[in-house]
Amino acid sequence: MAPLTTGAIKALLQEFSQQRAGRGRYATAGGGPFGPPQGLTATGGVISDYEVTSSGITTVFRAHIFTSTGTFDVTGLSASLPNNVECLIVAGGGAGGSNPAPGVAGHYHGGGGGAGGFRTITSIPVSVTPYPVQVGAGGAPSSSTTGGNGTNSSVFAYSSAGGGGGGHYGGSGNAGGSGGGSGRDGGSGGDGNSPPTSPPQGNPGGSPPESGGGGGAGGSGSSGGVAGNGTSSSITGITTTYAGGGGGAPGGAGAAGRPGGTGGGGTGENTHDHPGSVPQQNKNGTFSTGGGGGAAGKAAPSGAGGSGIVVVRYQIGQLTAAAKATGGAISYYNGKTIHTFLGSGTFTNTSGSSLAVEYVMVAGGGGSGGALAGGGGAGQYLTGPTTVPTSPQPVVVGSGGAPQPGAFDVAAKGNNGTNTTFNGITAYAGGGGGSAGYSSTYAPGAPGNNSSGSGGGGAYYGGSGGPWPGGTGNGPGGSPGGSGYWVGGQAHNAGGGGGAGGPGGNAGPNGTAGNGGAGIRIPTTFHNPASAPGPGTGPQVGGGLGSPGPAGGFYVAGGGGGGNSPQPSTLAGGDGGYGGGGTGARAPSSRSSTAGVMNTGGGGGGGGDITPGPTTGSSGGSGIVLIAYPS
Repeated sequence: MAPLTTGAIKALLQEFSQQRAGRGRYATAGGGPFGPPQGLTATGGVISDYEVTSSGITTVFRAHIFTSTGTFDVTGLSASLPNNVECLIVAGGGAGGSNPAPGVAGHYHGGGGGAGGFRTITSIPVSVTPYPVQVGAGGAPSSSTTGGNGTNSSVFAYSSAGGGGGGHYGGSGNAGGSGGGSGRDGGSGGDGNSPPTSPPQGNPGGSPPESGGGGGAGGSGSSGGVAGNGTSSSITGITTTYAGGGGGAPGGAGAAGRPGGTGGGGTGENTHDHPGSVPQQNKNGTFSTGGGGGAAGKAAPSGAGGSGIVVVRYQIGQLTAAAKATGGAISYYNGKTIHTFLGSGTFTNTSGSSLAVEYVMVAGGGGSGGALAGGGGAGQYLTGPTTVPTSPQPVVVGSGGAPQPGAFDVAAKGNNGTNTTFNGITAYAGGGGGSAGYSSTYAPGAPGNNSSGSGGGGAYYGGSGGPWPGGTGNGPGGSPGGSGYWVGGQAHNAGGGGGAGGPGGNAGPNGTAGNGGAGIRIPTTFHNPASAPGPGTGPQVGGGLGSPGPAGGFYVAGGGGGGNSPQPSTLAGGDGGYGGGGTGARAPSSRSSTAGVMNTGGGGGGGGDITPGPTTGSSGGSGIVLIAYPS
């Protein structure tokens, strides 16, 4: 299986013209007269065109890859090829369970989060109409209880269920697409394949006596924190394993946490508070895999679940010879070959000599802090020319930073995202949003990595007016976060995270929270209409390449909006910046925060007030790498 090379696409264009003279090599599915080389016409998601060769026949497929919610819009049917599609639907993974039951000192035996449900459906007839696509988010991490369930993914009439959250010490895992593992000395692991589908969409989590690992699409979790593995699919043109369970945190002094299951499961943390026990840095499920989050051990919170993915594929042609190339999802637009990396991989130049390319790189956005939190800063945006050698070049796409759970009187800033790298170039991650507690505790907005990614928004400093500054972000392609403000009473307002196109908005003395900083529009080289985001006009609309903005689509790296308290009641949290920034919350319940859009590097929306209960902020969006050169 391989994407099409530059030479192959030129040959295909030649074939198209030869068909008009009756000399083309494309055949209709039924083998009759030479027909058009394209199947149905549709837009939505990121496009990947590739070949599959079997018994000397090469079939050309087009896949629409959705890492965020959008629309698969069929605008025309084929007269020669099947008007049926197949799809992969993976839901968001559950978060891991966390640390101890009250009064139990030294025990940190949470269960791993269950993977999101994994389903494949073939031969789905379609008509000329838009089909909504829902991509599930990963479950929210926890500091003291069962991890949050992931949310569902769906397309057409089919849905996959979010993974079950892992149980805390003494608790059971939740049911879901795959079940979360139980905490040590708790009840049972959560049921998998819930609700039931045929074939099953997942497996149960592990049960006591030790904490259980999360279930995966390919197997169950078990005691001792062992996670179930995921299942592979080649529907995007690249064989990828999805929906691995999260690892648990088994007992024993200094015991090592368990690795996540193959397919994006997060690693469980090591356990007791003993010398040699160190925090685990890989607890989160991998974005766009539906992997379960790892359990909390010595340090809280647990790992967040990985977001899901939806892929729709159909045939666009048939050849009698194969072509070969490597490197992400490949598409062709306006005389250019475009490689889109939605996750880490390798770009291999097969031209035989150095290759001049145009690139876009966006790092992962920062997550929000806990209560009363600033928005996360966007990942750094970089673009320009570079020359790629013939040796394979690793591509690392940064992940979004996890939020901190909201808790009374606890100030904990959100996590920074991670960097994106390619060909010796680094785009630096966005900073986490600040947070505040009621007893004058204060965690400022974090600077972007290397002070180059955008800074997180500032929170108010309890009992003082402000402004309280956000984190620095000095770019290029990065900006500082906005400042927080305390008005009096319960009017505590946080700043927006910085965006690639401008700083985060400041919270005001009139009780308003700061909006996220604006993102930036990628170069026109990459504006393939088939991958345009939308439909919609809001800054968080996704489902394609980037998100909408004032000049149209294709915006990335918007900052997250700041969170707001309930006073005055007419004011909400800050809006996310154009380019995938998440929306800030206003507690207690009028508007929840939202995550940065996947593959935009958008910052996560800030959490709201902590009364009547904790209001958690949201995670940052993952980054992206785009590479283009003349076809």
